[in-house]
Amino acid sequence: MSQLLAGLVIFLGVHSISIVNDDWRNRMAARTGEWTWKAAYGLIALLGLLLIVRGYGLARMDPVVLYSPPQVLRLLAVGLMLPVFPLLFAAYLPGRIRDVTRHPMLVATKLWAFAHLLANGTLAAVLLFGGFLAWAVADRISLRHRTARPVPGAPPSGRNDVIAVVLGLLLYAAFVMWLHRDLIGVPVIGG
Repeated sequence: MSQLLAGLVIFLGVHSISIVNDDWRNRMAARTGEWTWKAAYGLIALLGLLLIVRGYGLARMDPVVLYSPPQVLRLLAVGLMLPVFPLLFAAYLPGRIRDVTRHPMLVATKLWAFAHLLANGTLAAVLLFGGFLAWAVADRISLRHRTARPVPGAPPSGRNDVIAVVLGLLLYAAFVMWLHRDLIGVPVIGG
């Protein structure tokens, strides 16, 4: 559990710098250079992610069960996940979806975390998905008080929505059919 907690602190901590002190983040990026800042940020985030993956895997071997979700919540989670991958693609493919949701990556993160909280009742799952949900809510609230940085991506186009939805649904189908089982070790349906 300690690796999971350390990973969450590192990963969500580095992703919270702009939430807590956007001016400091901007000063550091200006002082070190934007690319140097992003490289250091990325390496720290990667370390956190690796600790999260390893820590969550270890915690699943000896789970502390807080609640046992009924099957209906697991099915609801599968449905809530449907827009997640299209929203992730929409974050980098600006179109109407991005305009309406304003921050599709944060919406996707909140849906992903909430869906997984519904389907998983272990302490590790609550820490992992609850941590990401709380972070995404805090980040969205903080965006009202700070200047948004441009997100790199394709030029704005109505076609981007079609591309985001098609690619997102294909990836969703792949996760439901086999990727979740192969990568995470848990089948989406029937497990």
